Amino acid sequence: MQQYRYLIIGGGMAAAAAVAGIREVDRAGTIGLIGAETHPPYDRPPLSKGLWKDKPQSSIWRSLEKTALTLHLGRTVRTLNPEKKSVVDDQGGIYAYDKLLLATGGTPRRLPFGEDHIIYFRTLDDYTKLREIARNGDRFAVIGGGFIGSEIAAALAMNGKNVTLIFPDKAIGSRMYPPELADFLNGYYREKGITILTDSKVTGCEMRHAKLAVKISHRSNSNEKEISVDGVIAGIGVEPNVTLAAAAGLKVNNGIRVDASLRTSSPDIYAAGDAASFYSPALATWLRVEHEDNANTMGGFAGVAMAGRTVAYSHLPFFYSDLFDMGYEAVGEVDSRLEMLADWQTPLKQGVVYYLQADRVRGVLLWNIFGQVDAARALIAAPGPFTAADLVGRISP
Repeated sequence: MQQYRYLIIGGGMAAAAAVAGIREVDRAGTIGLIGAETHPPYDRPPLSKGLWKDKPQSSIWRSLEKTALTLHLGRTVRTLNPEKKSVVDDQGGIYAYDKLLLATGGTPRRLPFGEDHIIYFRTLDDYTKLREIARNGDRFAVIGGGFIGSEIAAALAMNGKNVTLIFPDKAIGSRMYPPELADFLNGYYREKGITILTDSKVTGCEMRHAKLAVKISHRSNSNEKEISVDGVIAGIGVEPNVTLAAAAGLKVNNGIRVDASLRTSSPDIYAAGDAASFYSPALATWLRVEHEDNANTMGGFAGVAMAGRTVAYSHLPFFYSDLFDMGYEAVGEVDSRLEMLADWQTPLKQGVVYYLQADRVRGVLLWNIFGQVDAARALIAAPGPFTAADLVGRISP
């Protein structure tokens, strides 16, 4: 059995941030980190962004202070015993802890076909596999018109590949963007050479004559079409990895529930990142956020809390995306089911979209506007009421 003052389950960005947080308070306490991947922690956003624009792969690695830190990579924790304060991994390794962090992340949703032919894009190994296929392959199918799908489709097209983007909605990002912006993106992607198949779903994928045959059906008819491609990438959502926590009796509800100090229902166990569900005072609701800012900030808070410093996690995370030469930053509930008010400086090219409910701002999309996230957070935290006249011109480049 190996004994650690601090044990971290997970090898992603939240885990790396937690190591840094612990070392802010405790310079000497032993830290063990158990990660399912064989790689040490790295930044994930470049996998679908910067690495496709010739950013060096060496730039993604997280800086970890190695003092009293032991990495156990390529291992998955199978059981957690809060009473004995110990865990067991898939190779039979036993680890005891004083304080434990669950930074277990999420697992991509999978389709009921395609076996290993479909890349469910999330990890460095997924990026490496896709890059290898793209060296010799020219035709790709991307399933999903959301965050990952739109970024990977753009990345491949910018690298000269023939891309078909397939999704069940009417437009790219239609669950986030106002209809006019989502429709504009459909046309914008087509201008960039991408084939857009809306109201469609993939119903099959199999290897045939060294190519992948992808079957696609359209909502309006029962006829299927088939395309032949070199690679298939899916971005159809993620499920939080909560099985370990639930089996150990921790409170789980759309993620591992934590209080403001990021403690779970077991006082010496903390949680952070994609798998953690936390209460947002600004939005007066429980959130689970799968983006970089939350992983880094929440992981850092959890680390200092584990090391004994009192914290109150009230951070409202932001997220961002790059789509060819366009980009955005967003914060709060960016959901097209809410009332939306668009304040365009240049129609569909630069502006702010406010998401409203009961005369309060619930979310802000900063389209090609940068450096205004704090102003957006302040609006979301404000009690309102807000009218269109209050918001037009409120945030500008």
